Amino acid sequence: MRRSEIRDHLLDTALRLFNERGYHATGIDLIIAESGVAKTTLYRHFETKEDLILAALERRDEEDRVALRTFVEQHASDPVERLLATFDFLEASFNDKQYRGCIFVSAAGEHKDPANPVFRAAEMHKRLVLAYFEELAHAARFAEPKQIAAEINLLHEGAMAVAQITRSAEPARQAKSLASQLLTTAGRSPLEPAARRADASALQA
Repeated sequence: MRRSEIRDHLLDTALRLFNERGYHATGIDLIIAESGVAKTTLYRHFETKEDLILAALERRDEEDRVALRTFVEQHASDPVERLLATFDFLEASFNDKQYRGCIFVSAAGEHKDPANPVFRAAEMHKRLVLAYFEELAHAARFAEPKQIAAEINLLHEGAMAVAQITRSAEPARQAKSLASQLLTTAGRSPLEPAARRADASALQA
């Protein structure tokens, strides 16, 4: 394998084991055994186990957020429906037999010091997801987009926690129902004059 392929293979193996066993319970020797990569090769790519964890979380963060955005854009065009589609994405994730809870929550739980780089990486992922919810809430013209984003985020986090225990996709459906009620009653900002004219033109076309 090429150098980049070896690195990707190590990250794939590490992410699978971290998800299955946890971070502290997954030692370097196990990653080496499962990946079939020599110890010297692993340390050429990652000087420490923490470096490996951080690289794995960085890749998972990017993959998860790209997957979420792509799913939402493919399944909904209306801004409000896009917020609700984030729960459909959760449902699909919960239906995956490999789902064992949020890997970022697990990372923060096993590295509890807020100054720890692993904790900070997990926190950053959560901040970026929250920012995406706020982006969607802005697009939907909610009067309090930060509040809407925070409430949607709370429903997501609760659904993930329950699904980890129940091994069921039902929490995603329940959270979506609650989100729908929330969005139905939430205040919306009025359209700007130019936007109203554009909407009127679209209706007449």
